[in-house]
Amino acid sequence: MAFLMKSMLSNQVKNLGLGGGGEESKEENTPSDPAAAAGMTREEYEEYQKQMVEEKMERDAAFVQKKAERACLRVHLREKYRLPKSEQDENQIQMAGDDVSLPEDLQKMVAEDQEEEEDKDSILAQLQNIQNMDMDAIKEKAQATFTEMKQAAEQKCSVM
Repeated sequence: MAFLMKSMLSNQVKNLGLGGGGEESKEENTPSDPAAAAGMTREEYEEYQKQMVEEKMERDAAFVQKKAERACLRVHLREKYRLPKSEQDENQIQMAGDDVSLPEDLQKMVAEDQEEEEDKDSILAQLQNIQNMDMDAIKEKAQATFTEMKQAAEQKCSVM
């Protein structure tokens, strides 16, 4: 209801000429040339437009490169953890070109992870794990398992 009242009153005010005609005069005074609207000459405006297009292309190229680097990292992680490959990541890498590699900080992180995994897989690391084990708990568990097996065998075998 308020909308109807507002639209009816504003139309009547415009017809009387008490302030409704200001919008129409603004539309008539706007220049049709975008260079004049920006306060530049035609050549300055064209140069400005060229710069804007070049900057946009540079930003887009940098964005595609970053997306490809992220995709490269995801591919590396998928290979590391034996996860299924993603077609989208491969497409992003191809779009950026063959010069895509991991950023330096990510390469350092990957190298550190590989060193840690190699250390865990070494014989010395396994020996250290043996030293850290609780031998008493292992002995108790082995004895409990042995006694359970012995009782089960006694129940099944009539000779024992």
